[in-house]
Amino acid sequence: MLNNRYINARTKVLCVIGHPIEHSLSPVMHNAAIKELILDYIYLSFDVPPQDLEKAVLGFKKHDMKGINVTIPHKETIMQYLDQIDPLAEKIGAVNAVKNEGGVLLGRNTDALGAKQALMGAGFKIEGKKALILGAGGAARAISFALSEEIDEIFISNRTEERAIKLAKELQDKTKIKATGKDMSEKTLKTLANSVDILINTTPIGMYPKIEISPISKDLLNENLFIFDIIYNPLQTRLLKDAKEIGSKTLNGLDMFINQGALAFEWWTGKKPNVKLMKAKIIEQLDNK
Repeated sequence: MLNNRYINARTKVLCVIGHPIEHSLSPVMHNAAIKELILDYIYLSFDVPPQDLEKAVLGFKKHDMKGINVTIPHKETIMQYLDQIDPLAEKIGAVNAVKNEGGVLLGRNTDALGAKQALMGAGFKIEGKKALILGAGGAARAISFALSEEIDEIFISNRTEERAIKLAKELQDKTKIKATGKDMSEKTLKTLANSVDILINTTPIGMYPKIEISPISKDLLNENLFIFDIIYNPLQTRLLKDAKEIGSKTLNGLDMFINQGALAFEWWTGKKPNVKLMKAKIIEQLDNK
């Protein structure tokens, strides 16, 4: 039973897709918001391997799924199966929220604004700074484009250097910001970490269940760096623990996660969710693990 009523043929379905997906707590926060607002919706999660993405999207469209959150590794590849894409998401080259309007699939990117809101809420002043972003996937795209409006320079570091170079070139072509793509070798990271103001991890390295690893060695960090790890499960990753031990200011991925989810929820349902409730439910779930 949900919201004091039975789920029935009229109940609208929202979901999150990714691979793997068992770490996602999206159903926890969205179903809490649905229950409080007494909406006839339910939010589910589906593990969709890359080779099954097209079939899954067609199935969601056929069965009238009302909204879809998109996570690793589908944020870029799902775009080819959508009918319309928001100009910002098109510019970024990644979609993390899809809305089904009468069989027409619309794509948006709420990660970009969600990340920017999280940084501003943490008191980080973006203007005039230099950033090092680890990773070159959908989240890296969203964050780098969001920061490009105010930040001075962005370095993209990725294990596959070609992807980092490609994203950096897109940033320069579309925003005119100075951007450079690099590898993720220890030598490269050491140089870059000493020349930027903020380091942002957008990779899944350190995410549950492999929580004892970090994308960058502790001895390459310094106390002047602001460290933002967009992972929220766990709230304190190995990277953030290392950063705190050397005196760096840190931010985990919870607020970005809540923000992007709330933006998508309002787009799907036309109702503003209670973000404080959503955040409390996520923390409660993580504390019980």
